[in-house]
Amino acid sequence: MLDLAPHFGDDARAHVFAEFLQKHRGEAHVVAVQDFPDPDAISSALAYRTMAEVFDIEVDIVYEGRISHQENLALVHILSIDLIRFTEALPLDRYDGAVYIDNQGTTTRLTDRFVELDVPAIAVIDHHAPQGILHPEFTDVRPVGAAATILTDYLRSEEIVTLDADNQAHINLATSLVHGLRTETNGLVRAGADELLAASYLSRLMDPELLESIMQVQRSHGTMDVIETALSDRHVKGGYSIAGVGYLRHADRDAVPQAADFLMTEENVHTAIVYGIVQGEGEREQVVGSVRTGKVTLDVDQFLKSALGSDFRGRHYGGGRERAGGFEIPVGFLEGTHDPEHMRLKWDTFNRQIRNKLLSAAGIESEEED
Repeated sequence: MLDLAPHFGDDARAHVFAEFLQKHRGEAHVVAVQDFPDPDAISSALAYRTMAEVFDIEVDIVYEGRISHQENLALVHILSIDLIRFTEALPLDRYDGAVYIDNQGTTTRLTDRFVELDVPAIAVIDHHAPQGILHPEFTDVRPVGAAATILTDYLRSEEIVTLDADNQAHINLATSLVHGLRTETNGLVRAGADELLAASYLSRLMDPELLESIMQVQRSHGTMDVIETALSDRHVKGGYSIAGVGYLRHADRDAVPQAADFLMTEENVHTAIVYGIVQGEGEREQVVGSVRTGKVTLDVDQFLKSALGSDFRGRHYGGGRERAGGFEIPVGFLEGTHDPEHMRLKWDTFNRQIRNKLLSAAGIESEEED
């Protein structure tokens, strides 16, 4: 297994990545992004496809969940980014290898499908804390601000391809990568030196009008309702603002991180956690949650892993990076009921259990429902 250690220089990493692509010349790769892909994942996957094309590698970008966040939909549509939503009719066994970008196999249901079909995990490129689930041929996992940072490093080296300011596809790629960088770093406010270098390089290629169009998309009514519920039902204690927002449609799933971002704006709040049960539309019910923090001493990844634990396979329900994270907990045997009283009891049970686990992990005394 080739693991690009942190002491490698950017050009050295790009050279090794180019050698990896050369080794797989002419193959068909599937880029597995998380079930609910964000701008960082989408733009980074697009960058991988752009560079793989130089080596005649066919690349499909596949996700199993939904793109529901308004800006994410705008990104895909305005820049005409070709993504494939998984269905049972998609022949996954046609691919020579799976590439995991902006995840390490724990936030996509495609991982188990590839294992069943003997499609090997050949690469992982990610900026989150190491998960240790996959053991691919090529690994570049770094503690930087975004996966887009890593892919832009490869582009900056010009080891594989030189982006052309007169090429519309390259303009769209640069624009998408800038959007990925800014969404992962709070508009570059939390950007490190690596992100600023990447943004500087991309700035000469991106289209600011396209980026502005993507960023100015309005929130849906469903998203506003979730934010309103989070605001009215939040529990603030010890600098933590925790809100359970009840049941959500799949179309409103991305309202959860937006609500967490909103709760972070309240005075004396250093950490916001929002969660709800996503159900319907043929998908399995699960609790989904998002964490945002401004507390520099809080390791979000370890906090969530400690608070929520793992499933029988050892996969943690939650994880994260610096100042942000998320979690997904299957509802399991209790899913599927539509009886109002049963639904109320189910939500009360999950809400109380999750909130108390989070408070306990934060070192705050657990509380009963008021």
